Amino acid sequence: MTFRERYLESLLFGKPDRIPLMPGGPRESTLRAWHQQGLPEDADHYDTMLQTLGLPPSEINIAHPGVNFAMIPTFEEKVLEHINGHYIIQDWMGNITEISDQFDYTYIRSAKDFVTRKWHKFPVETRDDFERMKERYQPDAPERFPENFAERCASIKKNDSLVFMTVTGPFWQLREWCGFEPLCMMFIEEPDFVQEMINFWRDFVLSVMQKMHRHITPDHIIINEDMAYKAHSMISPAMTRKFIIPVYKEWVAELKSAGCQCPCVDSDGYIGELIPIWIEAGMNVCTPIEVAAHNDIVAYREQFRKKMAYTGGIDKRAISKSGKALEDEIARVIPPLLKEGGFIPGCDHGIPSDISWQNYLDYCRLLAHHCGYI
Repeated sequence: MTFRERYLESLLFGKPDRIPLMPGGPRESTLRAWHQQGLPEDADHYDTMLQTLGLPPSEINIAHPGVNFAMIPTFEEKVLEHINGHYIIQDWMGNITEISDQFDYTYIRSAKDFVTRKWHKFPVETRDDFERMKERYQPDAPERFPENFAERCASIKKNDSLVFMTVTGPFWQLREWCGFEPLCMMFIEEPDFVQEMINFWRDFVLSVMQKMHRHITPDHIIINEDMAYKAHSMISPAMTRKFIIPVYKEWVAELKSAGCQCPCVDSDGYIGELIPIWIEAGMNVCTPIEVAAHNDIVAYREQFRKKMAYTGGIDKRAISKSGKALEDEIARVIPPLLKEGGFIPGCDHGIPSDISWQNYLDYCRLLAHHCGYI
């Protein structure tokens, strides 16, 4: 099987010859620690892991079409103030945020590491703010698609790559515009305004998807949502059904009509209340299934059977402890899930720096055994 065939068979409850070995990736601080613990400075961690364990070279073949759903143009990134060991920054999304001066605004631009920040102001506080924000989301902006997009898509198809992409979900996007606490208040006090913003985001994403689908369709698209705390969802299931599920249904209908086989939701936190809603909306994969947030992936399999597949699900705390704790965690999760399929095991979030390089190798060795590589 090709990597693409193997990946899709794994998530669609098929019969892959083996399960993709996708343990999860480290953040910057993790890599710094690993370089002090034996990983060569100029080496790729994944390739080095394969070589160290005596496994074949990487088979992973993933292609990103390069479609841009972000605002165009972005806001200017700049430091507004440097005080008491912190930067006050205007980030690319127009937020005024504060971070330690150990870092810079590039740590806000992308999830390079686990960095705590404080928000001071958000770009959308009024309808006038939103009208101005809408100007940055024109579906026909030429920068939304790479140059020679048709040729790029043809090359991806020729190489039989797994076509993978992400898009921001409606809750996440409105939180970026309005801020979490202000948005929660808006759901109660200004529901019509919330609905207006959600409808705009729904239509914008649909328009860009439709343009993309003229040339290529993602095999696996992740809708980034992050709408749950450690023990509950951030908005109620009732509100999710009222405001969010109609968007999911329209997106999934467009994706599936174009041939996308694995529409997926990514949300940290406790997702037990949300999985039934995602299934209702037509999603068939979710990730990363954080164990510390009271998610029991084995119980979810018993409850939802083949209606939902999963990626992730291995407790990062057990990986850090290694030894029997890790062996018990692997035994708890992988055999019951792989019995039916619909599962690609991996760390239940980005790999933190308390997972040593040796512990990472021990963890990958166990994964390789259960996934059919050893």
